[in-house]
Amino acid sequence: MTIKYRKAEPNDIEEICGIVHDAVDIMERNNIFQWDALYPAKEDFQEDIKKDQLYVGSVNGQIAVVYTLNQECDKAYENGKWKYKNEPFYVVHRLCVDPDFQNKGIAKSTLLYVEKQLEGSDIHVIRLDVFSGNPFALRLYDSLGYYKVGHADWRKGKFFLMEKHF
Repeated sequence: MTIKYRKAEPNDIEEICGIVHDAVDIMERNNIFQWDALYPAKEDFQEDIKKDQLYVGSVNGQIAVVYTLNQECDKAYENGKWKYKNEPFYVVHRLCVDPDFQNKGIAKSTLLYVEKQLEGSDIHVIRLDVFSGNPFALRLYDSLGYYKVGHADWRKGKFFLMEKHF
């Protein structure tokens, strides 16, 4: 399956919001309550587009995955015992695979693509947070070599802070 990645555009917003809505429904059916109507919201994605930080991956012209990549993180990231604390890093936020494309390796391919995206940038550290109650995401990040460095307690519960040097 070929995934074509590009920066998201304002006209992608409705499709992205539909994907996230459908993904939230699937997560809730699996008793994973990490996202809801408050987060991530349409405004989060609009702001990501304004900042030129939102990406989509399409399969046959349909958006299959969306993610934000930037150097911004919540204050709670200070709770992490980062192994590479003195190195510059990027943070992956709001990674979401359209339920029609789940269980096909899209998230894994996307995270590997992010590493390729950063090649030549002198940045070799990726950070993210993952909901402690999402076994699918935990398994994915573990399989790709991310490791837990701490946690943050947010509105929806405990999120593990994770890091990878590549």
